[in-house]
Amino acid sequence: MDGFDLLLNYFARSSLVTFIVLAWLSIYFIVTLGVLISRYLNLASWENSEKNSLEAILMGSKNFRDDSILKKCSNTQKNNESLLKVCKSVAEKNATSSLWILSMIASTSPFIGLFGTVVSILETFSKLGGGTSASLGVIAPAISEALIATAAGIFVAIPAYSAHLFLKRKAYDVMVYVQRQIDYMLAQQKSTQEDVNNV
Repeated sequence: MDGFDLLLNYFARSSLVTFIVLAWLSIYFIVTLGVLISRYLNLASWENSEKNSLEAILMGSKNFRDDSILKKCSNTQKNNESLLKVCKSVAEKNATSSLWILSMIASTSPFIGLFGTVVSILETFSKLGGGTSASLGVIAPAISEALIATAAGIFVAIPAYSAHLFLKRKAYDVMVYVQRQIDYMLAQQKSTQEDVNNV
């Protein structure tokens, strides 16, 4: 119960700027979790599709599976190298979509927290200038409460940065399967072309 009283006491003494900063950081945290969960589920499903498509090609299939992005992108029987490169580029863009949101949150949330701290410290000093005694017993608690905004900013930045790196790696894994399919199909096509030329 003591922690709850501390929290209520903190909010009672906080300014409007502190509430705005903490609300902003809360929204950032919720967005981070939302992007992480939705993109992870999407990329995991996509990686599984591309893995199955690669396995089908290695087992003798002449074309990509229907659930592969390469099949959706190239509708021709003969796979053109330029078209497959365009398909890969589209796949790369799709795999890394929304990562900019996490990058932005990770880089800006400490600054938002720092802004809240600076404003709180300025308010503390302006109140001290109004006639109250400026002892360490008065200044230290006010400054320690002001640092909560900075701590909240760092608390939001760490999961956002970690989620960014995690999803970036997952997107890379998807692109590895896409690239292997492209390489195998082009090698198979080149081998077939050489066999035709030798006959």
